[in-house]
Amino acid sequence: MTTHQDELEQPQRPAEDQNTDVSEAEEQGENIVEGEEVEADEDILDDYPEDTEEVDVTHLRVRSLPALGLKRFPNVKMACFRQNLVTSLEGVEDLPCDIEELDFYDNRLAHMDHHLAHFNSNMRTLDLSFNNIKHIKNIEHLTGLKTLYLCQNKISRIQGLNTLQNLRSIELGANRIREIKDLDHLVNLEELWLGKNKITKLQNLQNFKKLRILSIQANRITKLEGLEELTDLEELYIAENGITKLEGLDNNLKLNTIDITSNKIAALENLSHLKNLEEFWASRNQISNFNNIEKELGKLSQLHTVYFEFNPLHLNNQVTYRNKVKLALGPSLRQIDATFIR
Repeated sequence: MTTHQDELEQPQRPAEDQNTDVSEAEEQGENIVEGEEVEADEDILDDYPEDTEEVDVTHLRVRSLPALGLKRFPNVKMACFRQNLVTSLEGVEDLPCDIEELDFYDNRLAHMDHHLAHFNSNMRTLDLSFNNIKHIKNIEHLTGLKTLYLCQNKISRIQGLNTLQNLRSIELGANRIREIKDLDHLVNLEELWLGKNKITKLQNLQNFKKLRILSIQANRITKLEGLEELTDLEELYIAENGITKLEGLDNNLKLNTIDITSNKIAALENLSHLKNLEEFWASRNQISNFNNIEKELGKLSQLHTVYFEFNPLHLNNQVTYRNKVKLALGPSLRQIDATFIR
């Protein structure tokens, strides 16, 4: 299962999600009015053998689960109900309690309700993204969970996760979260996705010794701080904030990707020690000095991709811009903005 960063960047649902597909029912010649909700029934799953380990009910306008007759599939390990009209988790108890992957991406769920108590610690992946959920709850017992997707909901507070110490990745982008907190016990976390929230401060990250990816773009952060303990951090995405200064990266020596696009940075600094840096994205800032780029990035032998477009050094030097960047950064450079240079 992949992350939902592309969906977060595209507020409009893609065309293929807008009822343009020919549904299974339509292929079977049933008279369905466009946009009509289809009553779930056992027929939808008739083609599945009873010993199947996967059930996929994607984009069939299903509203509820009980009539699907899920009890006939006692060996299911993965159940996918993406892009339907499900409003309640009632009926998930017909699935095996030891299921490994459960997917309700893009439905109409308003609650993580008590029906989730049916499942045990064998679950590894839970996807409830693109719903109307306001509170994280009823998953404390899913202690084997490794990946949790909750992006594009209405969640305002991080809670109910501290028992999930096996979590490797949490995706909470496009919610209403204002503060990073109540994640202290997630010491095995490797990926934390918090883009497009209302977070004002980088804090309470000190226990994430294994964190490799921190994505916190499109928030309200004005200062780079609180990253001192993230010594395994490899990718930092902090675009579309209000940062004015590059700082606080002294201990993040494994960084290979930094995205500071659309901030308020006028000068590059505190970067020359990042010997593993490969990609540096800094478009739409206030950077104007080519010598400054050379000083901070010119000796980074792994650096191969940079973005500086729509900074003053680009807008004021559009004819010579690429050549000057290339001269400043040396032979390892392969890409300037969207253009490959060799």
